Order: sequence, then C-alpha cells, then structure tokens
Amino acid sequence: MRAAGLPREARLRRAGDFAALRHASGRFGGRCFSVRYKANALGHPRLGLAISKRVSKRAVERNRIKRLVRESFRRARLELPPVDLMVMAREQASGLPGPELLAELQVLWKKLRSFKPEVTLKPGDTAGTIAR
Repeated sequence: MRAAGLPREARLRRAGDFAALRHASGRFGGRCFSVRYKANALGHPRLGLAISKRVSKRAVERNRIKRLVRESFRRARLELPPVDLMVMAREQASGLPGPELLAELQVLWKKLRSFKPEVTLKPGDTAGTIAR
C-alpha cells in the first residue's frame, strides 16, 4: 500500500533551492502566509517551508502550521504549474484555527494557478527536432 504523504520529489530539500527562491522569484501573499515562487523545468511543483520562531515560540504550533500547509499542497499539487514554492508563515497564522488557514491556502493556490511559467533553456540545450 502506498503512503498518502508528500513524495520526496515534491519537496525542496537543498539550501541552494531555498536561496534561489529568496533572491530571484515572484511573490504574493495573504494575511497569514507569504509565498515565493520560481518556474522549474521538472514538470511538477515542489514545496519548501520556512516557518520561523517569530511565528510562534512553541514548536507544537509551528509543526501544526507545517502539517496544514503540506496537506493543502498535497491536495492541490496536481493542479499547480511546475514551480518551486517557498511558503512562509506570518505571526497571525499561529492564533487561527486550521480551517481558516486551509481556506487562505486555497486562495493562494488559486492565485498560483494563473501563473504561466516560462522556463528558459540552459546553454547547450537544443530547441527543436532538427539535428545539426
């Protein structure tokens, strides 16, 4: 039986991936979350989380927010464009109940669906089918 969790290839894991999102990416947000995004060439979206102690001193609360974001992303990821995402929580997120946070995340995913990624080819990649 297959686990219902988020597959490894759908997560950002390297520090370089997070750094790339911090420096050169689009961004949008809501009351409780800020999202940075950048097109990728993988053909599927990937999620990274940055939930700091500024949001809540209690690890239990930060972990609850992370679980909610991962679950919301897992449900919506097949409808999202191929982008790398970094979701950051704001201080207001710690006091709200789960259904309100999930509702805001749904609005953010809807905004992201309108994004049309333009992935640039790396030098040396050939665009076309004619051999040279």
